[in-house]
Amino acid sequence: MSFVLQIIEYVLGRLLYQRRAYDCDLFYKSVAFRDHPKPTIPITSPDCGPTGARLAHEYSKFGSGRFPQLEWKASDIPPFTKELLLLCEDPDAPLGHSNVHGIYAFIPPHVTSFGPKAIELVEKVDGINKIASDYRVGKNRRNVVYVAPRPPLGHGPHRYLFELVALREKLEPDKISAVPDKREIEKAIENKVAGWGSWEATYENVWSWKRAKNE
Repeated sequence: MSFVLQIIEYVLGRLLYQRRAYDCDLFYKSVAFRDHPKPTIPITSPDCGPTGARLAHEYSKFGSGRFPQLEWKASDIPPFTKELLLLCEDPDAPLGHSNVHGIYAFIPPHVTSFGPKAIELVEKVDGINKIASDYRVGKNRRNVVYVAPRPPLGHGPHRYLFELVALREKLEPDKISAVPDKREIEKAIENKVAGWGSWEATYENVWSWKRAKNE
């Protein structure tokens, strides 16, 4: 991006700075979590560290867009869990709502990690992303498997939440869209949540010369 375009983006980012923190729209704030308001599944990343980590350049849109490797313990998953799902979102995007970066459904309950290999694209047919793990990929703004962090220049650090949800009942594949969006998933998991956990990281877009210096 040219320096002039960066200046324009920076000015817009500063003007929109107060448009952030749409925490009320986070996935775990939906009615499906009314009986489970607090996280009970600790999640960490062997690549990035514990929750609250700062994402490195390679995890951003400016780098390779690498998905953070996430891990959790089987003993922390409720014993009656039938299925897992994972949703990634940014509540600081200046959109008036939390911005979904990735949705992955129909994850078997014995799975204890999630990372780049799970979301490797096998093929895309009629707008449906098929990935190596065979999990169902939900909808985001770009209709891709995963949107890497790319906050506006000048908008400050953004938080990225990776929310793992344990379900006491399996979702019915035939009743879920081929590319389900966040609202559909929220409705589908009502009265099915057994527990959940969240791993959070931050990333801030900086001037390109600073980014190059830090690489």
